[in-house]
Amino acid sequence: MADYEALARQLEALAEGVPYEIANLSNASALLWEGLPDINWVGFYKMTDGALVLYPFQGKPACIRITLDRGVCGAAAREDRVQRVEDVHTFPGHIACDCASNSEIVVPLHRDGEVWGVLDIDSPLVGRFSEADQKGLERIARVIEEKILRTAE
Repeated sequence: MADYEALARQLEALAEGVPYEIANLSNASALLWEGLPDINWVGFYKMTDGALVLYPFQGKPACIRITLDRGVCGAAAREDRVQRVEDVHTFPGHIACDCASNSEIVVPLHRDGEVWGVLDIDSPLVGRFSEADQKGLERIARVIEEKILRTAE
C-alpha cells in the first residue's frame, strides 16, 4: 500500500511558497502517479460553469467536460461525497474515457466552503481502492485544499 503520510509531506513541501494553482496541481498529479501502484489515471477536474472541466492529470487523454449528472466524478461533486467504486462497469452513468479502467475513487475538493472540483483516480484492477486508500486520499485532499487551493492566484 502507498505511504500516504509521506506523499502528503512531499506534496506540502512541493507546494510550499508556490502560488500557482495549475503548477501545484500538475506536481500533485505527478506525485500521485509515481507514488500509487496499480493506477492508470490520476488528475483533477475543476467546477466551471456548472460542470467539471479537465485540469492537470497524468495518464491517457481524458474527457474534457463532465456534467454533474454523469459518471463517478459528477456524483462526487453533486453529492459532495467520496465515491469509491469497486467496479466502474456497474456504476450507473459511468463514463468510459479509458476502457482499461475497472475501479475508481473520486474525492471532492473545496475552496471557501464550496466544491471546487475533484481528485479522480482510476485503476485497471477491480477493487483496487480500499478504505485505507480512501482515508489516505482524503488526507491528500486536505493538503491540496490548505496548501494549493487556499493560496492560489
